[in-house]
Amino acid sequence: PWQKGTRNSLCFKHLHQSNTEPHPCPADTPGSVLQAFRAVLVAHGALCPPLWQMEYFGQISIGTPPQNFTVVFDTGSSNLWVPSCKKKRHFWFQPTQSSTYQVVGTPFSIQYGTGSLTGIIGADQVVEGLAVSNQQFAESISEPGKAFLDAEFDGILGLAYPSLAVDGVTPVFDNMMAQNLVELPLFSVYMSSNPDSPQGGEVLFGGYDTSRFTGTLNWVPVTQQGYWQIQLDNVQVGGTETFCANGCQAIVDTGTSLIVGPTKEIKKLQKLIGAPPALFQYAVECSNLSMMPDVTFTINGLPYTLSAQAYILVEADDMAFCTSGFQGSNIPPPAGPLWILGDVFIRQFYSVFDRGNNMVGLAPAVP
Repeated sequence: PWQKGTRNSLCFKHLHQSNTEPHPCPADTPGSVLQAFRAVLVAHGALCPPLWQMEYFGQISIGTPPQNFTVVFDTGSSNLWVPSCKKKRHFWFQPTQSSTYQVVGTPFSIQYGTGSLTGIIGADQVVEGLAVSNQQFAESISEPGKAFLDAEFDGILGLAYPSLAVDGVTPVFDNMMAQNLVELPLFSVYMSSNPDSPQGGEVLFGGYDTSRFTGTLNWVPVTQQGYWQIQLDNVQVGGTETFCANGCQAIVDTGTSLIVGPTKEIKKLQKLIGAPPALFQYAVECSNLSMMPDVTFTINGLPYTLSAQAYILVEADDMAFCTSGFQGSNIPPPAGPLWILGDVFIRQFYSVFDRGNNMVGLAPAVP
């Protein structure tokens, strides 16, 4: 029921809550390449029970012997970085402890909304089920803001196109392809929407798993090879009110928790779904979900519909108010304007990122 590849399991956690008790990896259907890497994932994969669907991350290792890190697998960026200085709550890379480490020394800097992440470039073996040799990555010296310091993850592994890579570093998946580690030049992402599932999801390098979705994949051309950018035909609320009526651009981004759109349009959308602003976010009464309208994204001529149960974030069963999964942000040219189809969307639609054909495949995900 699956195409060949190697899996990396994901956890998802509440931004303000943690549970680090490891859980054994659930067994997969035996066979082929997946079976060959089973021991690696059992030995190094820590799965976490879902507490709230805000962050998804998985484990990798760097160096010899391996140093383990929890990273966000981010289709909205292209670099791998981990801390190289001791940080509260985080593992940090120690180059002197790795026999395969190579000094590169190029200064590294990425600008985030809360400040700059700075460091230097090094190279070593990176393992995420598959062993990628001579992978350049950033050893961060400073992370911007409290959000990074308090995050449950240590770093970020970028899975976008090479054109987004800072310092011209070859991204991890490009090295996987160049080193013939994957049978197919694609990877796929599943994010569970089942609160009772012991597994948050998975990234499958080199294939896709047909047991994770229903129907067939709708293949959508990438319109610009930087982000995983596609054409969005329109967005409808309740089957009537239309945004992006003449088409617009969107990116499928595993590193963004919510669905993001132009501020003016999202403000109007929030009003239509019945989510008034409250303390820097939009909230609704949790008891009203059944009365709220569907929101439909039309992509490549096909509808992708989210019910209120999908686009409203429910923190706990006994909460009176729940948070809207939509957020406004004006992304300036030349990158923008853009809609960002983040985890709220990806939870509902299994996503395949095909570098060989420059396509994104989408299909309804199995809960």
